[in-house]
Amino acid sequence: MGPGPVNADPRVLRAMSAQLVGQYDPAMTAYMNETMELYRGVFRTCNEATLLVDGTSRAGIEAALVSLLAPGDRVLVPIFGRFGHLLAEIARRAGAEVHTREIEWGGVFTAAAIERAIVEVRPALLAVVHGDTSTTVAQPLDELGAICERHGVLFYTDVTASLGGNPFEMDAWGLDAATAGLQKCLGGPSGSAPLSLSPRAVERVQARSSVEAGIRSAGDVVREHPIRSNYFDLGMILDYWGEKRLNHHTEATSMLYGARECARLLLEEGMDTAIDRHRLHGAAMLAGVEGLGLEVFGDRAHRMHNVVGVSIPDGVNGDRVRGALLEDFAIEIGTSFGPLHGRIWRIGTMGYNARRDTVLTTLAALEQVLRAEGHRLTAGGGVAAARDVYASEAA
Repeated sequence: MGPGPVNADPRVLRAMSAQLVGQYDPAMTAYMNETMELYRGVFRTCNEATLLVDGTSRAGIEAALVSLLAPGDRVLVPIFGRFGHLLAEIARRAGAEVHTREIEWGGVFTAAAIERAIVEVRPALLAVVHGDTSTTVAQPLDELGAICERHGVLFYTDVTASLGGNPFEMDAWGLDAATAGLQKCLGGPSGSAPLSLSPRAVERVQARSSVEAGIRSAGDVVREHPIRSNYFDLGMILDYWGEKRLNHHTEATSMLYGARECARLLLEEGMDTAIDRHRLHGAAMLAGVEGLGLEVFGDRAHRMHNVVGVSIPDGVNGDRVRGALLEDFAIEIGTSFGPLHGRIWRIGTMGYNARRDTVLTTLAALEQVLRAEGHRLTAGGGVAAARDVYASEAA
């Protein structure tokens, strides 16, 4: 019940147990095509270039940034938590000229503040995290696409922690690139990074891409300054997933099975229904921790559906509470990073674990552990408050 990874859906694990097939077996290429179409539904996009990068969610981030940013390109990164710093770090390593704007962790940027920074910096790319689990808040994106289009800026977001559990509209919001991971609201294990690129982003990638020497044919383009990473060269990955089926790497077959099942289950449930499920159980957890007399961290107006930040009470050993939850109840919750390390707990309600029973069990266990710590609280207050949320929704 932490900020991810969380328990994978048993149906995803079962799908991953299927036997391997060759990467050019007609069944395998059909699975790849099916997976692309499924993730168009998850991202809510018509983008043809919607596929998987083999690796954890950070692999998707790196593939997007190293492929979209040439050395010397300016990138603007608004930072409101740990993972904004990650985007800036990866962009710097790609050779980009990185410009950041920072606010105190727990808040979000206004669209006007981001537009002012775009006017000042004149970047080639805006790179922003959607939901940052380190702070448990989500940056509004719906106005940023129009701003980027107005100023001729490509727009990328990391939706690792938010996709599937919070509203996200790739096309309607004007995104050029988005990357995710399976291990949070998508209900799978880490190891595969869904990614989608707009036609404008594909054009940018293809202008920088070339075919490696060992598989090059007459007439293939060779760039003097190719994309800096071979493995994360999205131009070559697009050729691998596209009609050319140009060999790039051996597809992570079992992860593809899992990623395909994650998307299939979400679309079977319905994206709006899945998002509402995360909203409901997140609201119940929020009410429950407040029912225990605990203080919620972060901007409540922009909090993520799938993770709640809880300020650790004075006099309570946060690590000891987490250890007791794990040892006595087999429940894991998280702490945070940087300025919030040791100051907050992060309790997740996401993916397969966004359920009533997990919420109520976690709140009951947390009450017992806090009581053992000598912390004064209202007996049964957490479970009662959560049950009130469920009752009001059912009414």
